Amino acid sequence: MGQLLLFIVVALVVATIVFGVTVLLSGSDPGLTPVEPDGRAVPLPSDRPLGEDDISRTRFDSVWRGYRMEQVDQALQRAAYDIGYKGELIGVLEAEVAALREGRTEDADALRKAREAAMAPVAGLPPIPEPPVIPMDTGQEPVEKQ
Repeated sequence: MGQLLLFIVVALVVATIVFGVTVLLSGSDPGLTPVEPDGRAVPLPSDRPLGEDDISRTRFDSVWRGYRMEQVDQALQRAAYDIGYKGELIGVLEAEVAALREGRTEDADALRKAREAAMAPVAGLPPIPEPPVIPMDTGQEPVEKQ
């Protein structure tokens, strides 16, 4: 019984070695090939503050190994910026309320004017362009948004 088990183990090892050498010599393993995105991406809006619905509607292109990393990175960067902006706005509003409660109307007016100036769109400046979407290296030229 022990000799039969040893014979089976040796046969499996030899078969594995022969298979490995055959695959190496034939070169038939193409490896990981780039996959084209599926084109269903829905990015975050860049022209207004984010809302809850914007996050839930966001979609990324699916590729063979998951989502397009640059799209996810861009969305996370945009969300982090918006969260930071809203955190600063909450801080200014809390300072304005505290100044009003303490009777410091000049300080409250200054905070209100600064807040309104920061929230007003700047006239005459063109909108900030979104960074270009760079496809995976498929031998094609990068496509930029216009």
